[in-house]
Amino acid sequence: MNYKITVVEDDPNIRDIVAAYLKKEGYDVTMVETAERAWDLAKTTPPDMWILDIMLPGMDGYELCKKIRQESEVPIIIISAKDDEVDKILGLELGGDDYLTKPFSPRELVARVKRLFKRSAPSSQDMHNPNQEPDEIELGGLELKLNDRRVFWQGEEIEITAKEFDILSIFMQNENRAFSRDQLLTRIWGDDYFGSDRAVDDLIKRLRKKMDGLPIETVWGYGYRMRSSNEDEQ
Repeated sequence: MNYKITVVEDDPNIRDIVAAYLKKEGYDVTMVETAERAWDLAKTTPPDMWILDIMLPGMDGYELCKKIRQESEVPIIIISAKDDEVDKILGLELGGDDYLTKPFSPRELVARVKRLFKRSAPSSQDMHNPNQEPDEIELGGLELKLNDRRVFWQGEEIEITAKEFDILSIFMQNENRAFSRDQLLTRIWGDDYFGSDRAVDDLIKRLRKKMDGLPIETVWGYGYRMRSSNEDEQ
């Protein structure tokens, strides 16, 4: 598959280098200088992945990331000269899938692009195996359709992000099991995640706000688990 990547970067030198490395790997690359132009393109020719600089003229990369995530679950890599942990956490909490600090190696960027595409693509086994497990899970008023990545709470469909879906899937396939924050970080963000475990707390906070009464329980000093109604009755 010839993936399309849109790079939003106002530095022409970085644009040229990034474009050269990505095109060498066979990607179809579009380069834009401003978030406003990128948002216009998103409506007409949405890419398969975004690579966003933070410091842009006009609308910044954080705001663009937020707008993209409200409309799509397409992978987003943030690149920025800001290397403070709070900036990285903000980028991830707004919907970024990865955060790369300038200056960076173009080869590292390409490696992260490949990894994200691999994680987001459905496997051929999932697509062609007629004996695969059922794609629906139900627990205490919550229903997940795994193949379609749709969520229903008390019969009503709920709009959630990719990472919110991932954490719900983990809990529902392991009901009553407690997971530490570190375990959840590794499962959702990967082994090379560098940020704070606050990202997990933020996911849980957003899910509880979207679905009042969601049976995700805080295990104090450790992490979280999803309680089943059967255990509550015991």
